[in-house]
Amino acid sequence: MTYILAIDQGTTSTRAILFDEKMNIAHVAQQEFTQHFPRSGWVEHDANEIWDSVVATVRDVMVKGDAKAADIAGIGITNQRETTVIWDKVTGQPIHNAIVWQDRRTAPYCATLRDKGFDQVITDKTGLLADPYFSGTKVKWLLDNVDGARDADLLFGTIDSWLIWNLTGGAVHATDATNAARTALYDIHKGQWSTTICNEFDIPMSMLPRVEDCAADFGTTLPDLFGGEIPILGVAGDQQAATIGQACFKPGMMKSTYGTGCFALLNTGNSPVKSNNRMLTTIAYQMDGKPTYALEGAIFIAGAVVQWLRDGIKIIEHASETSDLAIAADDSQELILVPAFTGLGAPYWNAECRGAIFGLTRNSGPNEFARAALESVGFQTRDLIEAMQSDWAASDASPTLRVDGGMTANDWSMQFLSDIIGAPVDRPTILETTARGAAWLAGQRAGLYPQMDEFAANWEIDRNFAPAMDNATRDRRYNAWKRAVQATISAAE
Repeated sequence: MTYILAIDQGTTSTRAILFDEKMNIAHVAQQEFTQHFPRSGWVEHDANEIWDSVVATVRDVMVKGDAKAADIAGIGITNQRETTVIWDKVTGQPIHNAIVWQDRRTAPYCATLRDKGFDQVITDKTGLLADPYFSGTKVKWLLDNVDGARDADLLFGTIDSWLIWNLTGGAVHATDATNAARTALYDIHKGQWSTTICNEFDIPMSMLPRVEDCAADFGTTLPDLFGGEIPILGVAGDQQAATIGQACFKPGMMKSTYGTGCFALLNTGNSPVKSNNRMLTTIAYQMDGKPTYALEGAIFIAGAVVQWLRDGIKIIEHASETSDLAIAADDSQELILVPAFTGLGAPYWNAECRGAIFGLTRNSGPNEFARAALESVGFQTRDLIEAMQSDWAASDASPTLRVDGGMTANDWSMQFLSDIIGAPVDRPTILETTARGAAWLAGQRAGLYPQMDEFAANWEIDRNFAPAMDNATRDRRYNAWKRAVQATISAAE
């Protein structure tokens, strides 16, 4: 048996997955790691702990599959995007904890960029916004706040670069175009790092990794790590990997991934589409030196709202309970939960507001809270879809939405999603689309997996959810959501 190894390095856990010759999942190993919250709005990871979790899960899954290094044709890496690591080029040690994509500490600096009008430069060159979400301002913060950082020989990378550096024993400092496009330092039109932005942020260009296609030669692993050398052949940020795994290769196709957050990508083809609605213009994937672009909307809190029900207010023990609670909720109550726990993402991009609940009564309880939590994800998805449709006239008025991620196993939630967006929702048979996308990149590069057209033809649906809500109810519920969001923003102001 010949395998492809996918390393799926996420926000809360690391997974190593062996895919067989037919792109089926053969074996999985997973390990959670520590979340650090040093201050309100700050989120950090220990980059060394992440690296250790990668080594441990890869070794574990190889044992499960009785696989040797020679049995693995290639490695595909997919990763939490925007999370920022800076390490010493000589020692290989991080100078600080990794600053996670959710972190909001650079909000004041982003405000100064907007005040001086430099946010427009960032948007024009990178397709992104002057927001703490992206890597560039995190790099500046680390250089400005870690003692001696500006006098040391340092390297910057998102998590993929950090893993490649360690897997190759420091031989390769590289990233792919999709991860580079999330830094707010990369000119997606010219396909190169922007000297203009790096100069503004006072970031030395020498720190930056070289940028490759998603399917490329990223070096080979050190022989002593896994009992032999394994080539690294594919890299993509998690949401782009999910877009690939969902086979959204044609302009107009759209996917939405529901993990900790929710991320919707709309394939716009060979030309970038400028957003007038604060969507992100980004790279969906890059093959043979040619980028395919996308509009993206990012929601910070999706699956995390269910974690809040479990760990925060402790009304559930398992995420699976939310479906039954939502079904049992009082229909006369229409609670609206705005889960702005770390601010609001697209299309609002408000880093300062915090969560709010509207419509509470004396009878509001766990059932109603659970339903409001699940509905909040559907409302936020509609925000994204309406903004994208407004930005790109070529997009279908009612596109079928391909979904993946942990929340999609909840039938009630997926039905409400279809109802509130007024469009079909397709759930694939293989929900591990992020890892599958990374595996396909490596597998086709290795000559093991089919090319794009055949891969897309083999995409299979598990279930279709069709809208059943009448238009009047749909519009009434969504208008109530928009009023709640505006009230939440106003309260922060």
